[in-house]
This record gives sequence, C-alpha cells and structure tokens, in this order.
Amino acid sequence: MSGTHWHPHGFGGHRTDPERIKREGWSTQGILVVQKDDKRLSWPEKELIQQVGEKLYGKRPDKGGQHG
Repeated sequence: MSGTHWHPHGFGGHRTDPERIKREGWSTQGILVVQKDDKRLSWPEKELIQQVGEKLYGKRPDKGGQHG
C-alpha cells in the first residue's frame, strides 16, 4: 500500500483562512461578512451591524432564556 492519501475535492489538505475569504469577498465582490460581536469593532459599529442585519434579514431568534 502506498502512503499517499486521496481526499475528495474540498476535503482534507489545505484549508483557507476564514479571514482571507472575508477579505477577498470584500475586495473582489463587495461582500462584507462581519460577526456582530467582532472585538475589532467599537460599540457604535457593533450597533450599526445589528441594525443593518435586522433591517435586511429580521431579528435573530431568542436564545431561549440563556444567560451569559
């Protein structure tokens, strides 16, 4: 048996960094992917993201009474 491993396309091997995918999406397609609680954002920026998300997609479902 050979030591070579075969993986279906998209499985195994090198995985692209999610931040790189987001950056490329923004620079090539104008698509912005932002986590609403991204630590790089200020409080007003986080609120703006929340408002835009709710305007475009509606309010997020309640987490069912979970407490932080």
